[in-house]
Amino acid sequence: MNPELYLSDLEAKPAALATLAGTLAAADPFAALPAGVERVLFLGMGSSRYAAGVAALRLRAAGVDAYAEYASAAASFPRDARTLVVPISATGSSRETLDAVARHGGGASPVAALTNTADSALARAADLVIPMHAGVERGGVSCRTFQHTLALLLALESRLTGSGRDVAALVRRAAEATADLLERRDEWLPLVLELLDGPHGVYTIGPVERLSSAEQSALMLREGPRRPADACETGDWAHVDVYLTKTLDYRALLFPGSRYDEQAMDWVRQRGSTVVTVGGEVKDATAAVRYVHDDDADVALLTETLVAELVAAYWWAAQ
Repeated sequence: MNPELYLSDLEAKPAALATLAGTLAAADPFAALPAGVERVLFLGMGSSRYAAGVAALRLRAAGVDAYAEYASAAASFPRDARTLVVPISATGSSRETLDAVARHGGGASPVAALTNTADSALARAADLVIPMHAGVERGGVSCRTFQHTLALLLALESRLTGSGRDVAALVRRAAEATADLLERRDEWLPLVLELLDGPHGVYTIGPVERLSSAEQSALMLREGPRRPADACETGDWAHVDVYLTKTLDYRALLFPGSRYDEQAMDWVRQRGSTVVTVGGEVKDATAAVRYVHDDDADVALLTETLVAELVAAYWWAAQ
């Protein structure tokens, strides 16, 4: 793991997204899925599972039976030809994911793997391989692969539901949004670095529909600079994390969009906590980071983790 190379990986996001958009426009990566799929089971660990959780929620909302599970779970759905198993691993070598695929594979269930490594063990175990097209992450941290995983899972949603957005066009908009944040970082990043630099870590908060943004952001702060960081769903925050605002120098990164934003901010006002919002204005937040297309929730899903990723990169490099 290398902080300078990690920053370079982040700076390469717009170009990588442009490549992915072109690939999606040229062909549906899920065109070879078998007919008769009645259930989708996502398997992964870490950021792969974060992305899968959002994808499963979206599919259920569209009427598709879908679940995202820890690949490390000892038990899951029984092997069934009508269950599409979608393991996700950028390296294709996550031990837990490979173990889970071994339980479901062997022809018992169709396996469509998302990976960034074409010659990986996961690719060899799958019936269908969906390349992430994220390029080599030389910094050793999953950042572009997380973004590309989300985009490809939106393409899967479109395939299974027969509806949804033009994902290639969406990815192009996300590339524009990502480039905007990168190009203007001198305007917003110094203040965010200062506001989030407290003695008790950083707390990330996001709506359940984009909970992956909060989870991935907290992971980046732990994985690179090794700062304490934890994620919470916005509505659940009033039940599990609000207590910390009374005893800690509480500093949070909030991804707006939940109907419960105001409920959380009411406690923030009472306790004098520091909140930085990403992609929207929330009354009484200490600061807000805006970017082009941030009024589009799907663009936000694909883009907004870059704020925490850049914070992590600069803190990491400064150590």
